[in-house]
Amino acid sequence: MKSIRSSKNKPLNINDITIIDDSKLKKAITAAALGNAMEWFDFGVYGFLAYVLGQVFFPDASPSVQVVAALATFSVPFLVRPLGGLVFGILGDKFGRQKVLSVTIIIMSLSTFCIGLIPSYASIGIFAPLLLLLAKLAQGFSIGGEYSGAAIFVAEYSPDRKRGFMGSWLDFGSIAGFLVGAGLVVLLSSIMGDAKFQAWGWRIPFLFALPLGLIGLYLRHALEETPAFQQHTDKMDNNAQNHIANPPKMTLKTIIKQYWKSLLVCVGLVMVTNVTYYMLLTYMPSYLSHNLNYHTDHGVLIIIAIMIGMLFVQPMIGLISDKIGRKPFIVGGSLGLLILAYPAFAMINSDIIGLIFLGLLILAVLLNCFTGVMASILPAIFPTSIRYSALAIAFNISVLIAGATPTVAAWLVEESGNLYMPAYYLMVVAIIGLITGLKMNETANQPLRGATPAASDRSEAKAILSDHFDSIEQKVEDIDEQIENLQEQRQDLVDQHPKLD
Repeated sequence: MKSIRSSKNKPLNINDITIIDDSKLKKAITAAALGNAMEWFDFGVYGFLAYVLGQVFFPDASPSVQVVAALATFSVPFLVRPLGGLVFGILGDKFGRQKVLSVTIIIMSLSTFCIGLIPSYASIGIFAPLLLLLAKLAQGFSIGGEYSGAAIFVAEYSPDRKRGFMGSWLDFGSIAGFLVGAGLVVLLSSIMGDAKFQAWGWRIPFLFALPLGLIGLYLRHALEETPAFQQHTDKMDNNAQNHIANPPKMTLKTIIKQYWKSLLVCVGLVMVTNVTYYMLLTYMPSYLSHNLNYHTDHGVLIIIAIMIGMLFVQPMIGLISDKIGRKPFIVGGSLGLLILAYPAFAMINSDIIGLIFLGLLILAVLLNCFTGVMASILPAIFPTSIRYSALAIAFNISVLIAGATPTVAAWLVEESGNLYMPAYYLMVVAIIGLITGLKMNETANQPLRGATPAASDRSEAKAILSDHFDSIEQKVEDIDEQIENLQEQRQDLVDQHPKLD
């Protein structure tokens, strides 16, 4: 009787490997990166305008409290990000990534635009900071589904052997958005002068969010759904006609129980990455101007120069990670942060421009080690059916903690009077990153979990197939060797027993 193999054990053939259309891949990366740039455009503007926003919305407080209050308003929206992640994650796993990402960019651009329209405290009193908080909460809700969805979108569109390089462009968009936001603040303040800029010029950068959002919406709306999600829905259709309308229930409790290791890896990676991100790019401008008494424009220009350097390093790390793996960058970056955070802050506090730049550059390169690989690691650790939900929940719970970094750092420095508190903060987080990097599985050059392999072209698909068969042959040889060793051990034991033969 002829044996029947299950579909799970069916041999892989060339037609099972997805060939990714290069033009669609480029459009997907552009659309995803632009949305991420929008998110960090606001972060950049808000971080560099913290001192102005403190004066506009909290005028009765002391200068120190104004900065802390403005940064606290920046941090509070992180409280709703897990809710946004849960809502958009569920929708993204049910209806697709493209539809959800079109919604998140609309909410994000409108809420950022509205910040530029809010009257000052002098005009409407307590309603001014309340409206600011409301706009930031709307941002937080939309961003809850933005980065996770964008990372998944790029990962599911990318060939397995280029996922690191392609994913690195997502955070390239983050840095570029931050850079544009910071650069716009510097340009406007230098052209208009401090008086006019603080009176009304600060609103202009926020108003730019609307046209940027419309461009992002156009790009995302024109995209097709990702190949991995299309495969998933096709598979569900083949199994049951009503599967899409009535998907199997996957509760949060079930996700935590089945994928707790993946969730912990996600939490660890996001924490070390985003704490470093917010410390360097959101808190440092205020630290340089408020605590070290540098003119605001000087501090901003140094940060801008650092970010320009980060743009060049970012894709290089993604490209190299496709060759040597993601783990070396997480482990190396965390170890570097643990060892070099204090020396970097010693340079920043040296009052010597060259050393200040070098200290910030050290932190920036270490940050690149994380951002260069995070977008390619996170989507790969969850299966397609729950990828958006699980990643969005874990990501935003982690960011909930990391988002408090500017506020906590400012408070620690004010309360202790110790300018090295941010360095100690980074060192603690580096330990979390180091443990995560050592425990995580390597994902480079592997198919997404539960998905078929993906290649750039048929030639690469043949190479993947050949490597796949070589891997199977090696595993069979290893098993044969283990069997032979076990047989020898068995025979040794039999020889020692008089009644066994």
